[in-house]
Amino acid sequence: MKRFYLLPIMACAASPAFAQDLNLSGPPGAAPVPIQITASQGITWSQDAQTVTANGNAKAVRGDVTVTADELVAHYIKKTLSGSQPASSKPDTSAGTGNASPLDQGSSQLTELDAIGHVHVYSTTDNAWGDRAVYSVGQQVLILTGKNLKLTTRQDVVTARDSIEYYAAEHKAIARGNALILASDGRSIAADVITGYFENPANDSNQTQAMAQNADTLSQGGSLKRVEAVGHVVIKTATDTATGDRGVYLPPTGQARLGGNVHIIHGQNELAGSDALVNMKTGVATLLAAPGGQVSGIILPGSGKAK
Repeated sequence: MKRFYLLPIMACAASPAFAQDLNLSGPPGAAPVPIQITASQGITWSQDAQTVTANGNAKAVRGDVTVTADELVAHYIKKTLSGSQPASSKPDTSAGTGNASPLDQGSSQLTELDAIGHVHVYSTTDNAWGDRAVYSVGQQVLILTGKNLKLTTRQDVVTARDSIEYYAAEHKAIARGNALILASDGRSIAADVITGYFENPANDSNQTQAMAQNADTLSQGGSLKRVEAVGHVVIKTATDTATGDRGVYLPPTGQARLGGNVHIIHGQNELAGSDALVNMKTGVATLLAAPGGQVSGIILPGSGKAK
């Protein structure tokens, strides 16, 4: 097993709760921690391309975050040392360990890490899978693509067809293409694109205690404060199914609002209108009419809460 170490200069922007768990930049404000890369088939260092490529059961570990793949490619740039002294063109192997010593000892900076084939990114709480992952160090962006895209957290499972993306500095995550958030209690939100926005952890010191006291699993996804869904939106509770063209869900209150060609189905009841309010905690759905319009539907007396 060969090893390689990369010590990047990481940005210090805070990141969203579950995205932070899979963020290779580490905790905001923390000292840089080396990324250790191992592989079973070999590690190739290219001066011209400024890359380090690990092949065969490749693994990159930084803190609590691990990335495994068939192949890992680390891209770096050379830095100018103090006094305008040019950076060394070779890694320092003077340690005599038989492995390459840290690439970044003030002379190089990691810019991007690519994972290719059977990608698994995980921490102690979260897991993400895909065929390819690209992590941009400077932008703190992780993009997963490929088949069978999946993210699991303590409370929710997120799947998507096209990509699952983390924007740590912007405190948001995006699932694209047949996106689905499924809570452990069976409630779900599906849409063409789902975007989750998170509180800044620095402003969220009481979040852990609040989550422990909150039985709403969709509200426990870290410090998730807002979910926006666009295109073929479907919200399901234990009793109701609500559909529309777009929707907004606020985990702190459990309220969701749907707009555009809204339908609510509860048992044999079906209502249609322009907008709807859905309480994800109670399962109560309220249909709203557009100005000057009206709602329509079929109601069986005593058959449900939809109104």
